[in-house]
Amino acid sequence: MPAEGFFDKDALVAILRGVDPKKVLDVAKVLYAAGIRVIEVPLNSPDPFTSIAALSAALGPDCLIGAGTVLRAEEVRKVHAAGGRLIVSPNCDAEVIGAALELQMQVLPGIATATEAFAALRAGAKHLKLFPAASYGPKHLQALRTVLPAHAGLLAVGGVGAEHIADYLAAGAAGFGFGSELFRPEYALSDIERRAQLLVRTLREARQKITTTGRTA
Repeated sequence: MPAEGFFDKDALVAILRGVDPKKVLDVAKVLYAAGIRVIEVPLNSPDPFTSIAALSAALGPDCLIGAGTVLRAEEVRKVHAAGGRLIVSPNCDAEVIGAALELQMQVLPGIATATEAFAALRAGAKHLKLFPAASYGPKHLQALRTVLPAHAGLLAVGGVGAEHIADYLAAGAAGFGFGSELFRPEYALSDIERRAQLLVRTLREARQKITTTGRTA
């Protein structure tokens, strides 16, 4: 699947902050079985490029693999060399965005305001993440959606749990990124499996309800 296709609708990004490279494939298999196809390994994890390389080699084009907490252009190039195709940042940095696009990677910069959102779009980003979403809420996302281009997907990331999915979807979220709600290094695989299944199921049910009723925020 082309990288762009992973963000067409209802994207769900698994954020594996702190994942052990020796365990990353076992975690990825559980996520894949639950229906998750986008995985980011934050660069403040242990030996993140080893994990990214392992995931990219094992999962191939059927999943979008990359890095989170990417702050510098040189980090973008290291992720690309490891086989990653996704760059996720907590902020809006035109140099990081440009480096990712130059390497034909998918980029997801963090934004909080309309000013940051339009700066990211001007730099070439096609999708954005509202971060930390819990600090702003669905109404803030909805307000941003009223001024952003329709083609610009806006994902809610940071402090969002299964119980919040329906409200963010109704407000216009194109998807979600889940960190500790889905993964922590101390979670057992069975716990990660349960959490992944819950998030995927809740997302699908909430989208189906909106599609059926036409309800929006």
